[in-house]
Amino acid sequence: MRIGELAARAGTTTRTLRYYESRGLLPARRGENGYRTYDEHDLRLLRQIRTLQDFGFDLEETRPFVECLRAGHPQGDSCPASLAIYRRKLGELDSLIDELQAVRAEVGAQLARAERARDELAAEAEVPGGPEPVCELEGRTR
Repeated sequence: MRIGELAARAGTTTRTLRYYESRGLLPARRGENGYRTYDEHDLRLLRQIRTLQDFGFDLEETRPFVECLRAGHPQGDSCPASLAIYRRKLGELDSLIDELQAVRAEVGAQLARAERARDELAAEAEVPGGPEPVCELEGRTR
């Protein structure tokens, strides 16, 4: 198949395929007419790359999976280098989850402080002789 057909079947662009080729991930063979030619195996490589990128892997992290498939393994993740990438990615995700949980805790604490401050202001406004609430939108007191 030619580059346009491969791009259409994989749901990507010919520009992306040329980029993958320039990075050595998707080598193209050339027909007698000079056009790039691809087969079902190339489609499988491309789908492996796209799936991993959908999971947040950068393009270079897909290389061991592609090389594993090119070496004739039935799955791109059946080689030691691919498994090492999975392990590293899980470590990165665990770190990111920890960071996000810390940020969430801080936002929750900020919310609790803001609600306490709001409640304290409301309580002061109800005390006789307390400050008169001001309606800032209209510029007058209630």
